[in-house]
Amino acid sequence: MNGSRRRTPQEIADTLRERIRTGALQPGARLPTQAVLAGEFGVERGAVRQALRVLQEDGLLSDVSKGSPPRVAERGEGREGPQPTMVALAPRLTEAFSASHVRIDAVCLTAQSLIPALGEPLRLIHEGRLKPDRIDARVLLPGRDINLAFPVSVDAGSEEDDAVHQRWLAMRNAQGQVLQYNLQALRGTHDIDVQVTFRALPFTPPVKLYLLNGAEALFAHYMISRREEPTDSGTLEMWDTLGSESLLFSFERRSGQRDAAFVEQSQKWFDALWETITSDLTLS
Repeated sequence: MNGSRRRTPQEIADTLRERIRTGALQPGARLPTQAVLAGEFGVERGAVRQALRVLQEDGLLSDVSKGSPPRVAERGEGREGPQPTMVALAPRLTEAFSASHVRIDAVCLTAQSLIPALGEPLRLIHEGRLKPDRIDARVLLPGRDINLAFPVSVDAGSEEDDAVHQRWLAMRNAQGQVLQYNLQALRGTHDIDVQVTFRALPFTPPVKLYLLNGAEALFAHYMISRREEPTDSGTLEMWDTLGSESLLFSFERRSGQRDAAFVEQSQKWFDALWETITSDLTLS
C-alpha cells in the first residue's frame, strides 16, 4: 500500500500519468495488473479501473477493456483525430507545466477554454507535485472597439448589436481577469516568477491557437452557430462561437518534420503579431 490514505481515481491517474511522462513506463509497456495497482494504492479495483479509463481518454493507454493489463500507447496511438477544445487542452497544459519554464502563447476570442484547462496543473502545483520556476503567458484577444465578425446579433443593425457586443466584452474582461489572477497568485503562494500579458487584436480571430513551451501548437477553427441567450432585458439571438466544442488539432515538434514546421511557423507568426501590437490590453 502506498501510504495510509486511500487514493482517489484521479490521484491514481495522475501518478501513472507522471510515470508515463518521465519514461518510467515506456510506450508499448504493459501496466501492472489491476490487483497489483489496487494493492499499491490501497484501493479497490474499481478505483483503478476508473483511473485507467481516464488515461485511456487522455490517449495515454490502449487495450484498457481487454483481459490483459493495458499498455502505454505508442506515439500516435490513443485518441483518433482532434478532440473538443475543453477535452484536449487540459492534459496538454498539464504536461507543459512539468517544464521549469512554462511558456503559453494564445490567440483566442476569450479565455473561456484556458481557465478550466489550467485547473489541473494549478491543482498539482498547490499539491507540490509540479514546481515550475517561471511562467510566461502572452494572450492576444480582440480589442474592445473593433467590429467583431462574431458574436453578432442575428438582426444586424438593431439595438441588439450593442447588447451582444457588451456581453462578449464583459466575458472577455472577466475571464481574462480570472486567468491573470489565478496565475499571478502563484508568485505569493509558491514563489514562482509569473508574467501574464494581454494585447489587443485589431481583428476577430477566425481560429484559436495555443502554443505550449515552443514545442506544441494546438489549433482549432471556431465553430459558429445561431443561438439564443436569456438576459435581464430579454432574449438575445446571435451568431456565436462554440469555442469549447471546436475541434483542436495538435502539432508537436517531436512528431515529425511536418508537425515541427507547423509549430515553428505558428510561433514565428505569433511572435511577429505580438511585436506589431505594442500596447497592452486593459481588461476593463
